Amino acid sequence: MLAQRTLKSLTKAVGVGLHSGQRVELTLRPAPPDTGIVFRRVDLPQAVDIVVSAQAVTDTRLASTISSGSAKVHTVEHLMSACAGLGLDNLIIDITADEVPILDGSASSFVFLLQSAGIALQAAPKRFVRVIQPVEVREGEGANVKWARLDPYEGYKLSFEIDFDHPAVDSTGQRVEFDLGSGSYSRDIARARTFGFTKDVEMMRTNGLALGGGLDNAIVMDDYKVLNTDGLRYNDEFVKHKILDAMGDLYLLGQPLLAAYSAFRSGHAMNNKLLRALLAQPEAYEVVTFEDERRAPAGFATLARAW
Repeated sequence: MLAQRTLKSLTKAVGVGLHSGQRVELTLRPAPPDTGIVFRRVDLPQAVDIVVSAQAVTDTRLASTISSGSAKVHTVEHLMSACAGLGLDNLIIDITADEVPILDGSASSFVFLLQSAGIALQAAPKRFVRVIQPVEVREGEGANVKWARLDPYEGYKLSFEIDFDHPAVDSTGQRVEFDLGSGSYSRDIARARTFGFTKDVEMMRTNGLALGGGLDNAIVMDDYKVLNTDGLRYNDEFVKHKILDAMGDLYLLGQPLLAAYSAFRSGHAMNNKLLRALLAQPEAYEVVTFEDERRAPAGFATLARAW
């Protein structure tokens, strides 16, 4: 049986929120089979659980936000990407503020935390959402077009193309394809950092956003170049970060996908719109398990390699 996964032990992290600048504590705890991934706001007068699902996403401006009633958690996509990359099914995430800490701006710190706690196999079958008919969402026309799509694929791969019309971005790779079955998420995707432009950062800060952002947790560019003295981690780090974000956004479905995701200029809003379009077409997917793990797509039965 291809089994569900949780942590062997709890692990903790402390950081600041990218937009709020607030100090945040995370405690990542093992959870029983079929729990899913649950964010628990422990700073509120009464703790509130927010169970990850496509419908729990209530805001996609600048980041993915999930909510339950008035309780919210912002900027969940990097941590969710790490969970997707490591194949974690069940996890309780205690959080002491309304935003996941940005840490180094990538998913690599979360991967390190989760792998340090250890991955445990559980006595329950892992459930996948297998796409059996294409689903696409599209906005705009001509030069303004953007789209995201899911196609049938016996595995999980993602391809993304960006178009920013900026010298520093244009000089790097614009398109990347990544197959989770390669087992190289930690090495090839997780280290890609979020990025922004100085003019946008200044505008966001006047609106009380990006208060925790800086050169130590983001790639920052002026009108011409990257300002970080250490440069880029990958020669296509910008588009790889979009793959990282997409993996986190799509894992908000609550179960891993068996599909080929492709996108052009997509973002958090369109990724969630794609999930909702999929769920609105029950004939486009099925939920499957693998009693014989040898029949699962390549890479899914093995635990993700460390660095």
